[in-house]
Amino acid sequence: MAFDCAAQLRAVSLRVTRPRVAVLAAVRAHPHVDTDTVIGLVRADHPAVSHQAVYDVLRALTSAGLVRRIEPAGTTARYESRVGDNHHHVVCRSCGAIADVDCAAGHAPCLTASDGHGFVADEAEVVYWGRCPDCMHSPTSEGSR
Repeated sequence: MAFDCAAQLRAVSLRVTRPRVAVLAAVRAHPHVDTDTVIGLVRADHPAVSHQAVYDVLRALTSAGLVRRIEPAGTTARYESRVGDNHHHVVCRSCGAIADVDCAAGHAPCLTASDGHGFVADEAEVVYWGRCPDCMHSPTSEGSR
């Protein structure tokens, strides 16, 4: 995985550093991961990496298009390495789990606005809300959120 991450970094003209490889590997291994979890994952193998370094790397990877930042309403920012395909997300109202949902129709932006107000849309972001299978079968999650 480290080689693949290094190749991805080079492909977007980012210098290959241990923090960048570690952050990219963490995001690839844990889809929809929040920043605190990324910090914990990176610091498990590289204790000297600072919180600020992880934030800076996430920002650089997002700007370079290697990761995507999502922030469904009422949740913390999450990161994923599935980029460039204009997929959507479903979020569990009970536990906060997030899963990918492929576009239902065609290519990006896969939805057409009724009035684009002169904008040229190139992406549509849809968030479906509900309850995941685990929470649907859990009696303790009744009435959550």
